[in-house]
Amino acid sequence: MLLQKTKPPNFKFRSTSIDFFNLSLPSKTPTKCFTELPPTTTPQHSHLRDDSNRLSLDSSTCVKLIQNATKSGSVIHGKLLHAHLIKTSFKPCLFLLNNLLNLYCKFGEIRLAHQLFDKMTERNVVSYNLLVSGYTQVGFYDKALNVFNDARMGGQKIDKFTYAGVINVCAKTEDLEMGKLIHGLVVVGGLGGRVFVTNSLIDMYCKCGKIDQARLLFEKSDELDNVSWNSLISGYVRIGENEEIFRILVKMHQNGLDLTTYTMGCVLRACGTDFDDSVIYGRILHGCTLKLGLDLDIVVGTALLDMYAKRGNLDDAISVFYFIPDKNIVMYNAMIAGLIQTDTVSDDCANRAFNLFFEMQRQGMKPSKFTFSSLLKACNAVEAFEYGKQIHAQVCKNDLQFDEFIGSALIELYSLLGSTKDGLKCFNLIPKLDVVSWTSMIKGHIQNGHFESAVALFQELLASGGKTDEFIISTMLAACADLATGRSGEQVQGYGIKCGTGNSTIVQNSQICMYAKSGDIDSANMTFEEMKDPDVASWSAIICSNAQHGCAGDALKLFELMKDLGIAPNQITFLGVLTACSHGGLVQEGLREAAVGVEPSYFTSMHKDHGITSDVKHYACVVDILARAGRLADAKNFILNSGLEDSSVMWRSLLSACRVYKDTVTAKHAAEKVIELEPQEAASYVLLSNIYVDAGIELPASEVRELMKDRGIKKEPGLSWIEVGNKIHSFVVDDRSHPMSHIICESLETILEKIKKISYVDDEIYCQYF
Repeated sequence: MLLQKTKPPNFKFRSTSIDFFNLSLPSKTPTKCFTELPPTTTPQHSHLRDDSNRLSLDSSTCVKLIQNATKSGSVIHGKLLHAHLIKTSFKPCLFLLNNLLNLYCKFGEIRLAHQLFDKMTERNVVSYNLLVSGYTQVGFYDKALNVFNDARMGGQKIDKFTYAGVINVCAKTEDLEMGKLIHGLVVVGGLGGRVFVTNSLIDMYCKCGKIDQARLLFEKSDELDNVSWNSLISGYVRIGENEEIFRILVKMHQNGLDLTTYTMGCVLRACGTDFDDSVIYGRILHGCTLKLGLDLDIVVGTALLDMYAKRGNLDDAISVFYFIPDKNIVMYNAMIAGLIQTDTVSDDCANRAFNLFFEMQRQGMKPSKFTFSSLLKACNAVEAFEYGKQIHAQVCKNDLQFDEFIGSALIELYSLLGSTKDGLKCFNLIPKLDVVSWTSMIKGHIQNGHFESAVALFQELLASGGKTDEFIISTMLAACADLATGRSGEQVQGYGIKCGTGNSTIVQNSQICMYAKSGDIDSANMTFEEMKDPDVASWSAIICSNAQHGCAGDALKLFELMKDLGIAPNQITFLGVLTACSHGGLVQEGLREAAVGVEPSYFTSMHKDHGITSDVKHYACVVDILARAGRLADAKNFILNSGLEDSSVMWRSLLSACRVYKDTVTAKHAAEKVIELEPQEAASYVLLSNIYVDAGIELPASEVRELMKDRGIKKEPGLSWIEVGNKIHSFVVDDRSHPMSHIICESLETILEKIKKISYVDDEIYCQYF
């Protein structure tokens, strides 16, 4: 006879308040029964009903119910069963309690697990092993070690699983000293020859960076299995010893051991790194996977895909991807990441990544945080901002907006859009701010010209006790460079030295730029001289700095020294060299054509000797060289013959020179081209108007101003700032918002009166700018 369906028990369960652990309460009721079962278990155990219409359970049945709850992932059913056991004063056996303890540990309910453990009147080594594993799983490594010590002090007979669990703790914390101590206990306990413990020790030594000790243990062990070999291979992959990886793989195959998916995955991951013939080795391994029948395995397929993508063979990676029949989310993520991991992401690769995302959605796969972070990176790379906003909506829909990696990508997205306000909203949503999030937010403010806000954010980071690295120090030095605040830059430099990042090349490169933009070229040169190993960016920065300060000879000497040391220049280096030729009036050095017995010009040498393709900035420098030397006609012809006559940068460079030489005819032609290319750019109108004013031609100047007015173009007000003490004071034209503006204006009036007396400016200019 079947049981009638009963109403589900109405339990108001709260793990924070109900005491599940008083298992030894006295009771007058039978010890092996309880009145109700969860509805999911009632039909399965209806045969347990007795004559008194009460259900009788024994320990074996309870164990099966707990094991089913553990297997199905239903921790709430396990808790309900536990509550029933307490309600009916059931006296569980140790095996049942250990299964319940396993349930709580497996699902991260470590507080409940420890409470249950404390209430257990009887424990064995399995109980301790489960609790050690539970604490390790949630990252409470100190408590896991304490449980291990309690087991030893309590006289428990420690087994191989106990030692393996605590060795795993040492591996995760990279605590070599504790690992050696446990190793000694293993030997003393007579378990040194057990392959299970040996594998854990090999893994621990590898993760602690002691590959030699791991290899010694491996060589001296009498009993080894596949896990032993795989652990050693994984250790060599970690440190990048590629040749040794392949030696071990060959030896493993010669000894008759199976090359598993884990083995091939590890070795293929090594082939994804940058070493000689990595692609050749990868293709050989690809052939091995085909021969072993592992080519359709999802783990091996993902490793192959990742290897090809990292080595730049996207076509091969795509072929592997579509060859695997049953793809999972991990493989999709690997393919999307592979498409966009190059330095310059093409529109085609970004579109392929987006299409893969659509395909995932059609197949009902739930995107992960790695999916969204990769897609946002693609949006930022190709400036697909509208699509990025849609991805942001998907992020919120999947409740992943609190992830720090996604948050950093969103900050970058809105910073590129020019909306630091929206970026700040994303920043404030991240609960666990790391140095990457702070760097992204500060960099976003700098990109949009909000330098003072960037400084304020950095001060907030320091006040919160957050950690810094060389990238954020470099970013802050860039902010100080754009603000031209040398004092603030010196303070950031001092902080960098204090936290150990002052000697980083990237920091010192930014330091050179900061001092140069602050007008202190001597400190910039001193920073460069103190660098132990300057790279091409360092040489380029110091050459550009000297060029911008008019030290053309010093810049060119540095360039020649750089070539003598065998450091290959890049585009930025030649930009600095051509700028030096422009500011120094070195027309011949910058432009003379190569001839027999004649040293080629720097512009020619860039193409001929170094294989560097010049861009519009280099051509603009050539225009500036000619224009500054008064050769305006040559500069104009150079633009027309360069193939870049549609570049506003070229014509604007010529227009600036026309004002110096008061050439209104060439200026009119250059201005017309600039205004045609950038009709809403106010600077071109203002510059042409000033040229006419300087030449004393008022009518065309007024016509230019009227044209600006008709087109609704307004000149952007000038901004000035000064650093006094630890505060930056900003000023805009006609701005009276500063609390000391009346004192400032009085001082300015006094200064201008003195300037007027020495006839430095005439009355008209004085009245115009005051």
